[in-house]
Amino acid sequence: MIKAVILFSIGLIFLIKGGDWFVDGSVRLSHRFRIPEILIGATIVSIGTTLPEVMVSATSAVSGHGQIAYGNAIGSIICNTSLIAAITIAVRPSNTDRSSLKIPIVFFFSAALFYVLNAYIFGSFSRLSGIILLMIFTVYMLFSIRSAISGNANSKPDNVPKRGNALLDILWLIIGAALIAIGADLLVDNGTIIARELGVPESVIGLTFVALGTSLPELVTAITALTKGHGALSLGNIIGANLFNLVLVSGLSTALSPFSVPADNKILGAASSLVVDIPVMLCVMLILTIPAILKGKLYRSQGIILLLIYAGFCIFQFTY
Repeated sequence: MIKAVILFSIGLIFLIKGGDWFVDGSVRLSHRFRIPEILIGATIVSIGTTLPEVMVSATSAVSGHGQIAYGNAIGSIICNTSLIAAITIAVRPSNTDRSSLKIPIVFFFSAALFYVLNAYIFGSFSRLSGIILLMIFTVYMLFSIRSAISGNANSKPDNVPKRGNALLDILWLIIGAALIAIGADLLVDNGTIIARELGVPESVIGLTFVALGTSLPELVTAITALTKGHGALSLGNIIGANLFNLVLVSGLSTALSPFSVPADNKILGAASSLVVDIPVMLCVMLILTIPAILKGKLYRSQGIILLLIYAGFCIFQFTY
């Protein structure tokens, strides 16, 4: 127990400091190359903060624990949206750049449609499904790079920092991402061990403990970005990370080891994942993105509603 507490504390320190460096490096790069912060958040920052999900899910899939990989992807999206984004919105509602949000939102719901068809029609995810999801990830990155280049060409040159070194900014970003990944790994390992000792099913561990643990980088990044006044970076990170959970995390784990939709818990004869988990995932993303696209704003009421949904989701997972 003492060892677990020490490792937990070290992981927390790594997460906090890593998040600080990661956000600073990302913002400086955004300004240096005149790329919108929300686009940086939806690409570079999202990849960095999604690394723990990638590592945990891929390892789980290869070792035969597909339920953890499946639950981690869906649970992370729910956690990112209804906890992390919700906290950010509830604390500091803000306007959004609708043009920069369109690409990640369109790709997310396109990938979600493909994901839903696999889950509800086939009840499983084949290796081909994983490859298709990885292809969607590749196309998304190409679109994002093209958008970044276009935005760079049309932006004003006075956004470029007068001082500093681009390589140093990249170095801080990489060190920050590494510290975040290591810190999250320490917390996830210890949390998972405790959960298993308490007899919690693997699918629930993936949807709650592992999902929350691997979402800590997004949480740290969101809070750090919020306190530093970079709300756009935080929102872009959340939406980008959610997309990556579907196309990169799920795609890689499925391509490595195909698995079926978990059916341990059932509601009215159907897998609880199909009745609760996936519908909640889609619901919270719609609540987050519809006002952002239609009104170009985020409202405090959105954050409160999302937090209530997350609380209800967690209560359901541990009581049903």
